[in-house]
Parts: sequence; C-alpha cells; structure tokens
Amino acid sequence: MEAFVWDQNFVTGLTQVDEQHQELVNLFNALNDSLFSTDVRREALLEETYRKVIDYTQHHFRDEEQVMRDTGIDARHLEAHQALHAQFVEQLGAIWSQRATLVEHPETIVGFLTSWLGLHILGVDQSMARQIALIRAGVSPAVAFDQETAAHDRATRALIQLVGKLYQVLTLQNTELAKANARLEERVQQRTAELAQSNAELREANERLELFSQTDGLLQIANRGYFDKRLVEACSDAFRSRSPLGLLMIDVDFFKRYNDHYGHQAGDACLKLIAATVSGAMLRGTDLLARYGGEELVVILPDTDWQGTQQVAERVLDAVTALALPHAHSDVAGHVTVSIGGTSRIPSYGTAGEALLTEADAALYRAKEAGRNRVVMAAAEAAGAA
Repeated sequence: MEAFVWDQNFVTGLTQVDEQHQELVNLFNALNDSLFSTDVRREALLEETYRKVIDYTQHHFRDEEQVMRDTGIDARHLEAHQALHAQFVEQLGAIWSQRATLVEHPETIVGFLTSWLGLHILGVDQSMARQIALIRAGVSPAVAFDQETAAHDRATRALIQLVGKLYQVLTLQNTELAKANARLEERVQQRTAELAQSNAELREANERLELFSQTDGLLQIANRGYFDKRLVEACSDAFRSRSPLGLLMIDVDFFKRYNDHYGHQAGDACLKLIAATVSGAMLRGTDLLARYGGEELVVILPDTDWQGTQQVAERVLDAVTALALPHAHSDVAGHVTVSIGGTSRIPSYGTAGEALLTEADAALYRAKEAGRNRVVMAAAEAAGAA
C-alpha cells in the first residue's frame, strides 16, 4: 500500500534532488508497509526500515544543502531550509521513540511523513530549484530570492501556506502526544476532538491539493487531465442548452528546433510566455486554457459561435506575433509563431468532445500544411455553424 504517490507535480527539475525524493517516497512507502505488517519479524523490520529512512534523509539533506552552497543561493533561503531539515530529524526521532504511547501510531507516523514530504517538495525545494535556475541564468542570488518570494499567485501561496499550517499542526500534535503517556487516559476525549479538527484540516488540504494536481506544473495552466474532464462537462452543458461550443488547438511552430538551438530552459521560458500571452487574449472567465501535451495548447470557449471562435484565434495569433520572440531556425519567420486550428458547433450529443477535438486537430493540420503561422477553422458547414 502506497502512503505517498509520486507524480509530475513533485518534480523540481534538479535531477539529483528529484532522484533522491523518489527514493524517499520508496522508503516512506516501505516504512508504511512495515507499520501495518503482520509479519512475526515486524519489530526488527520496523527498526531496520526506520534507520534507512533517517540515514537516507540526512544524506539527502547534506546533498541538498551542498547544492545550494555550490550555486550560491541566497543565505536567507539556505538558513530557512537548513532549519527545516534539522526540525524534521528532531521531530521524527521524538515521535518514533514514543510511538508505543500514541493512539493509532502507524497512521500518525505515516501522516507526519507524507505531510512533511509534500511541504518539503512543493514548498522549499521547488522554490530552491526556481532560484537556482534564475541564478544559472545570470540573476543575482538576492534578486532571485526576492523574485521567488513575490512570484507566486495568491492561490499557490494560499495552498503552500495551508499545507505548511497543516504540517505544523500535525507535528506539534504528534510531539505533544508522545509526551502525554502518563496523562493519556484522562485526555482521550480532548485528544479525540483535536484529532477530529486535524482530520477536517487534512480533508480541506487534500481538496486543495486535488485542485493543485489539476494544474500543469510548468505552465501553471490547466493540465490534460483537467481539460478532458472540463471538455466532457462543456459538451454536456452545450448539448442541453443548445448553445455553440468553440474549441482551439494551438501548436508552437518548429518548437523542437527552438529547443535544440536555444536549450530546454529557454524552451520552457518560451512556452510559459506563450501560455501567458494566450491567457491574456481570452476575455472571459468561463474560457479554459490547458496544456494538451508538449508544445500544444487547447482552449475551450463555451457559448461561442464559429465567428467568435475565429476572432479569439486571430487575437491569439496576433498576440504571439507581437511578442517578437526570436526564432533563428523557423521556416516561417524570424520570431516564434503558432498555428491554430479551430471549430465551433452545437454538440449533437452530450459526449461529443472527441468529435470536436478531431475537427480542431484536422484544422490545425491544415494550418501547418498551408505554411503555419495562421488560423484555419473547420468548415462552417461541417462544424454545424453555417
């Protein structure tokens, strides 16, 4: 049974750090299995696995701190990061030494570990990685720290703060429980209420983390999974209300050449800028921009007819052109361009998303065949918008 499931939302982009995080996930899951094991050698297995967790965690902390020193990351971040490392080792040791006195101690220990790991990666480690990327790009450590502090949008800050608050509440509670052996019986009722409150906070955090998991980690827009879900909902709504549903598929022209020439960091920055530009060209809160895969973006435009969908597509095309982002290896222009395929129609049935995607994708293919850097719409008659 996995206590912590790794996915792409927990990637920092630092190979060594990401590999060590995945090993920590494996060790935490192994400890979780040992805690719930019925094997007669359970206690020996527990001690062996716990020692591996402690040893490898401290090894990871040393390597991580050395990476920060080698990069010259701002002292404010390094000191805060080191303090969190030391705090984790101290708290886990205290909880483990008194686990026999804890109510439902396997759940308590696993809850502590998974909450800490989520905060560790989503909070300080991904922040560290972004600062390192800026420093390697020539930004001073102090400016990188200040930019990172100011960069997150309100939703992301609220999420990290919520997870951090939950982690602090949970670790404090665990420490107190570990010291409460002599008074445990008379305080059961009080602790039950506190645990219920912690569970409520955990449920709220899980709901927010689910929302976070619907976001593409690089572009900070909706990811493919969330797009698929929203397209089904949008088709169903449009079918019931008999209103047209617009769909755009956007592809960055010759993006592989851009990556090969300018490097993957520049490619990531290019995609981020284009995503922000496309988002800025969308005028309604009901529209959805998502990453479809690689350098492809998709846009859902509820209650938008054929002409309105084409207007949005032309606005996106012009906005990307206006960026004038140099592209030395494009066959179309000296700057980055996009090709866009679009369609709009009233869905003929409630699950017509695949048909819309097929139409938009075919239009995108024709845009590329016609020379790229253009908008091509599915035929109005074929799309039911005549």
